[in-house]
Amino acid sequence: MRGIDAARAYLLMPHVGQVIAIFRLLEDRIEYGTFNKLCEQLLNKQCNVREKVRHMIVANQSSLTAADTSARLRPKVLLIDEVDVFLSDKYYGGTYIPSVHLKHPYIKALLDSIWKTKTLRSLTNVKALPAYKTCATQYSNWIFLFDEAIKDMLTALQSSTYIVQNDRIVYVEGESIVDNVVRGSDTIWAYYHENEKGTISQASLEENVGILINCGTFSYAEMPHDFSYIGGVTGTLKTLANIEKKILEKVYEISKRTFIPSVFGSSNRTYNSMTDVRVVNEEEYFMYIGGEISTMCNANRAILVFFESEEKLMAFYNSKELSPIKQDAQIIMEKVSVKERELCVKRAATIGKVTLLTRTFGRGTDFICRNQQLLANGGIHVLQTFFSEEISEDYQIMGRGARQGDQGSFRMILLDKDLEWVLGASWKVDLSKIIGTTLYTNLDKNRSIRYESKCGAKELGIELCKAEHKASKEFMQALATGNITAVKIFKKKQNQGANLIATPSRTVSLMDATGSMPSLLSAAKETVCTMFERASAILTEKSLPNDTFQMQFVVYRDYDCKEKELLQSSCWETKPNNLRNFMTHISAKGGGDYEEAIEIGLWYAVQQNKQSDRISQVILIGDAPAKDRPAIKRDIDNCMAVKHIGVKRNIKCQLITQMN
Repeated sequence: MRGIDAARAYLLMPHVGQVIAIFRLLEDRIEYGTFNKLCEQLLNKQCNVREKVRHMIVANQSSLTAADTSARLRPKVLLIDEVDVFLSDKYYGGTYIPSVHLKHPYIKALLDSIWKTKTLRSLTNVKALPAYKTCATQYSNWIFLFDEAIKDMLTALQSSTYIVQNDRIVYVEGESIVDNVVRGSDTIWAYYHENEKGTISQASLEENVGILINCGTFSYAEMPHDFSYIGGVTGTLKTLANIEKKILEKVYEISKRTFIPSVFGSSNRTYNSMTDVRVVNEEEYFMYIGGEISTMCNANRAILVFFESEEKLMAFYNSKELSPIKQDAQIIMEKVSVKERELCVKRAATIGKVTLLTRTFGRGTDFICRNQQLLANGGIHVLQTFFSEEISEDYQIMGRGARQGDQGSFRMILLDKDLEWVLGASWKVDLSKIIGTTLYTNLDKNRSIRYESKCGAKELGIELCKAEHKASKEFMQALATGNITAVKIFKKKQNQGANLIATPSRTVSLMDATGSMPSLLSAAKETVCTMFERASAILTEKSLPNDTFQMQFVVYRDYDCKEKELLQSSCWETKPNNLRNFMTHISAKGGGDYEEAIEIGLWYAVQQNKQSDRISQVILIGDAPAKDRPAIKRDIDNCMAVKHIGVKRNIKCQLITQMN
């Protein structure tokens, strides 16, 4: 099982070719894919869960036919490639939530009616609509699922932060913009809102709205336990954190580790961590990267330059520092087609070629050098322009050059303010103390401490996911055996909507997400379920319904971030796992100076408090103070000067007005 997601599945193809003989021997008994594919296989082991759920609702079934489960199931073996990726946040601690998107003219008419009468505040009022009565007749056996969805819809009429791009509602996740994410009713109303404004077409509205039915919550961490034997291979086993080694031993009972030396002997890579890692300021950053590229081109070598994100890659690509040799540069990133990427990979190992890549391609991409003159000149040079949260990523990127005993070299050029996440709010002072031959050693030491702490915090979240994983597997069994009573009980609980009381308890958790705060963001994700449990207990003590507690996660950064990252917010949620999934894609970044843009977060909270359901409390969590008024005006004006528009422009007008 390859340790990458579906977006990078094309990387698997060379490896498939290398083991084709094994595939032919075992035929259909061996499968090769991603962790998401593993989840899909589990989901559809006895029947196609999504299609069966869709059919039972659309056909308004009152009973289910049992699937044929008589086939003998062979013991299964799981082989994981790149185990460090499996232990990353996305998988170890992450969840897979399959859903069914119900679309029908009757359902569209119901959604239209709710949108047109936004003043409706109760399920009872919705039930009086003709469109609802039509659905109640058509889907009489499953209308209770519609009722739960409607409760969430009425709560979600105020949307979270999103972007309109290519006639779609898209969201920011980490360093990327994703268009295949649906955040429940919030996304549905975003389509209606933007369609009303004219920024989303009617065709896109018709295609993308409907009622979402959740089909379970599966924990990636629990998936391997379905296999009789677990093994794996990785080139970064020695770089695993101590806590990761303990997870392999205690959770998955993997205690035997075998280190096999390379058949090509010792590495011919030129790299010294004491002299080949440099930290520079923002004015020097592109200049030094450009200088490194020029040096390699003048030496008739090839260079691979890895960037943290697409945004940083494109900023350098369009900079004056690259312009003299831009004609020799090629780009490899997620947006480039698979065919073009394959051509770029082949061209990368040629004399004078400059290849700019996002970090995604620092793992599993084979840059094979067959040019003997290039090897004689020193081979491929690899330049990493960011400091990774995991040492295994450093090793993987480094390994794109000097492969199979070839000549090659590696260096790091790091931007000083980007190191705030590893050094903390006092990064400027701390950095001045470690510049020199001990730079990398000190950065790595700080990274290890933070990473061990982050991994330790995962255990709480994983334990809380176990119960939902178990219940979801029991639902699959009920669906396969035709136990419609158990299916209905699970579906109602899994899709339970918000409690539509007159005065819900609403809490905004307002968090600083600048570079110094990765530990906080990780802790918030892992403890949100506990927060909900304790809030529910308090509400019960006060003789209030324990499901009336609603929370919204909001993160703010600073004005050095691009507009879509300055402020990000989740939907109003009554389900902690949804907030947990939202936080999975929030990363710490920006905030080069000391004070942060707290006013942006507070401005957002004020806007939320103007809604009919007012905020009960705001919890503000950060490690730096707010800016004073002159600094706020200065920074907003500076942002406008570099054309950071949209959200910032709206905030600027309102903030300046309120301060005056």
